[in-house]
Amino acid sequence: MKVISTNIGKATTIVWNNKKEQTGIFKYPTLRAIRLEKNAVLGDTLVDKIHHGGINKACYLFSADYYGYWKERYPDLKWDWGMFGENLTISGLDEAALGVGDIYKLGKTLVEITQPREPCYKLGVRFETQKILKQFIKHNHPGTYIKILEEGKVHVNDTMVLFEKAKNRLTIQQFYETLYQKEKNQLTLQLLMTCPNVEQQYKNTLSKYLK
Repeated sequence: MKVISTNIGKATTIVWNNKKEQTGIFKYPTLRAIRLEKNAVLGDTLVDKIHHGGINKACYLFSADYYGYWKERYPDLKWDWGMFGENLTISGLDEAALGVGDIYKLGKTLVEITQPREPCYKLGVRFETQKILKQFIKHNHPGTYIKILEEGKVHVNDTMVLFEKAKNRLTIQQFYETLYQKEKNQLTLQLLMTCPNVEQQYKNTLSKYLK
């Protein structure tokens, strides 16, 4: 896997439900490396710190491989890397191969795969339609958040290489599917419940679906 773009956002004012608010989802490519720190990307804008940033969501990665798919569906948008609010656009990123708890060497950092991105209305604002939310869920390629085990800089063309594989093989794609399935796959649900790297809040929410 290779870093295609490093992206940073500034606070952007939007109107939602007739009220002005700010968001950091409008991210654009930088001309320099970005520094990944324990709770966030240095210099990036995090307006909603309840749902973004923090230990398990310090940085968001999205695959460059799916940009073509979305460009075909939204050809009139002004496209650039960072369109999905990701800090790092990565080629070869495959959620079906990323295990929750896997550790990767990413540029000068060491990071851990944590959880998929759950889309909210702000992605709809960026795409100029809330229809993108159901489409994004159905597409089943949400990208991934990471925990920063060793802080450092990441440059364009840096590689993302597996350093240590987690024993529990719950993948980011399975995690994401489980969140949105009406009829939960019981084997995957058991895998999620026994995964030490899944946050307890998810286990609490999903435990009612166990049979």
